[in-house]
Amino acid sequence: MKIEHRTVSVFEENCYLVVDEATRHAVLIDPGDEGGRIVRMVRESGATLDAIWLTHAHIDHIGAINDVHAEYDVPVRLHPSDLPFYEQLSARAAQMYGLPWDQPAAATEPLTEGDVLSCGALDFTVMHVPGHAPGHVAFVGQGVTLSGDLLFAGSIGRTDLPLSDPRAMDQSLARFAALPEGTVIYPGHGPTTTIERELATNPFLSGRARTLKR
Repeated sequence: MKIEHRTVSVFEENCYLVVDEATRHAVLIDPGDEGGRIVRMVRESGATLDAIWLTHAHIDHIGAINDVHAEYDVPVRLHPSDLPFYEQLSARAAQMYGLPWDQPAAATEPLTEGDVLSCGALDFTVMHVPGHAPGHVAFVGQGVTLSGDLLFAGSIGRTDLPLSDPRAMDQSLARFAALPEGTVIYPGHGPTTTIERELATNPFLSGRARTLKR
């Protein structure tokens, strides 16, 4: 498995390309902006793009979907609880920030808790982890998790945004804290990290380490 990324937009969002090197099939996670750069990343990988998977539908994670679709007619997968952002609220956010907006193509396939998604011969399980957004999910498998805006190196996603829920975020973080400590986290913003490192150093997660070890 190979995971490439591009950090895009004024929001410095991480868009990931997950490639199964054995079959040369790939999926794209959260194409947020700068579609030309993202399309080049896919093209230069030499892999066949099978789908776009979205951790959630905030403006900074979906802005380049149409650019990708213009080159690759692939399904867009999203948890239905985030459709309000996908269909309306992200456009309003773009207007509020004074940013250009190209309404993305319709999400074509729903994601639900426990779904097993394939990238070539690689399998990832969908974990529904609301809090930052109601339909927020993470993709867990192969010793990694693509966590979107749930957990960052040293921090967590905001819970003061429309439709966010601090209590749900707390429950989602508890689920993440129970993942194997060697799990590598590929977050929506910032550098990669591990569950072990965040349990030891992240103030939003470190207290859970003591609880889990009792």
